[in-house]
Amino acid sequence: MLTEQVYLCLMPKSRNVFVHVFTWLLLTALIFFLSDKSGWKDRTIQTVPYGAINISLFYVSYFWIADDLILTRSYGRAILKLLIILIVSTGLKCMIAFLYMDSIMRYGDHLEKTLTWGQYVTSNIIVGTFFILMSTSLRLILNTYRHEKLRETLETEKLNAELAFLKSQINPHFLFNSLNNIYSLAYQKSDKAPEAILKLSEIMRYMLHDSHDHLVSLDEEINYLKNYIDLQKLRFKEEVFLDLHIDTNNREYRIMPLLLISFLENAFKHGVATDPEHPIQINIDIKDGLLHFTAKNRISKGNKDKTRGIGLANLRRRLELGYPSSHTLYTNETEDFYFSDLSLSLDR
Repeated sequence: MLTEQVYLCLMPKSRNVFVHVFTWLLLTALIFFLSDKSGWKDRTIQTVPYGAINISLFYVSYFWIADDLILTRSYGRAILKLLIILIVSTGLKCMIAFLYMDSIMRYGDHLEKTLTWGQYVTSNIIVGTFFILMSTSLRLILNTYRHEKLRETLETEKLNAELAFLKSQINPHFLFNSLNNIYSLAYQKSDKAPEAILKLSEIMRYMLHDSHDHLVSLDEEINYLKNYIDLQKLRFKEEVFLDLHIDTNNREYRIMPLLLISFLENAFKHGVATDPEHPIQINIDIKDGLLHFTAKNRISKGNKDKTRGIGLANLRRRLELGYPSSHTLYTNETEDFYFSDLSLSLDR
């Protein structure tokens, strides 16, 4: 099955047939006009039938012998096939020479010299071997190229699948936390519950529809973060203290969606949001396409979770896949504070 798939993959596509035909016609015409024969008849006899046999050798080797050498590595069978097509092609050429002895076997300025059959057979074996080697080399190059492209495609699909899986983890994780918050508001019969549901609806619209692309505008991602902050503020009875600083006039940049939410989730879930002396600090700066994101929060002693859930682990993996060589992430946890620092090169 693999051999058949590779065979079909390597067969010239219809759009390349013209290139093949044109190339062989050009080479045949070149050999025709460079022939040492004087008459058109002799040149035609020397060029056309021999060209047809050599071209046949090329494609027979390409589709019949190369599989044994490259795919199945059946070298004995490949050598046997090689001998068969060389014998057949040389026999055909000998028949042509026998029919057109004067046109084929004689050479020199006045056709005063005659090739021996040994010389003739040897020269044809060399020429045939050359076409077979050229065909096999081309097949090997194309096979290597196609397999490399296939490997890259499979690797890309694997990475995309993993990214999609990681993104899918974010949605239920976020939804679970938000529904808990809204449940708390509803249980308290808070007037903030309807507004919280509306904010959650806006956030879920972004997560379910707008974030399906590999990259989204930075402006959309920042608005998503603001909506999340507003939703979190609604669930607190006390005033929430959060300093959000966004210093960017270049929101035409694009970023992987749902990338920065883990920092905010971490700050609200494990931090203290109601301390006016130690507010949650979120800073977003962009300069020359480099995003610098920092988050700092005081750690809640009563809600200190050593595992910190899937959020930051998910974030690290997404960064590795989406920005393998264009990001740095630093986190530091002390007894009282948690600090995150992300630098990321953005696309336009």
